[in-house]
Amino acid sequence: MARFNRISTIFELDAKAERFLQCIFEQMLAEMQSNYVNKYELMRSYIQIVIHEAMKLEPRNSTQAASSAIRIINLFAELLETQFSIVSPERPLQLKNAGEFAERLSVHINHLNRVLKNVTGKTTSEHLAMRTLKEAKSLLIHSNSNITEIGYCLGFRHASNFNIFFKRQTGQSPQHFRQQHTSIS
Repeated sequence: MARFNRISTIFELDAKAERFLQCIFEQMLAEMQSNYVNKYELMRSYIQIVIHEAMKLEPRNSTQAASSAIRIINLFAELLETQFSIVSPERPLQLKNAGEFAERLSVHINHLNRVLKNVTGKTTSEHLAMRTLKEAKSLLIHSNSNITEIGYCLGFRHASNFNIFFKRQTGQSPQHFRQQHTSIS
């Protein structure tokens, strides 16, 4: 899996921020032990809270000026992850292809592809496919939604398109993948 190179920053927490984040992490640990059906969606929300707390701590005038390419990659990575924060039949993906991501980022699709390819070795479409596959696997294992609903949530208008995509990426059908992984759990 490709990694997005981000400029690392270490934050020193004051006592208040430390208590708050410690509480969040304790809630996350407790939630993982619970039987709550939507605990993974709740975990995503907790992670977003942690991310936003870190963003509040980041100094505005950082001495490490990110290059334009890194800035675009970071924005793309953030936008990509927010697309998958809560995927459900009631809230399907909004951005489904490289062109829609480029438009939202206010860059030309060729520029976005070139930047991603140069830095990560993968195109925008490849990153989208990898993230979609990751979410598809998670939904197949951890949700009770049927395969048609999962495909729709992930931006596929027809179940056959989702089946073709999944089989091309994994070598097996979504149904077979689900059966294989639910029997293990």
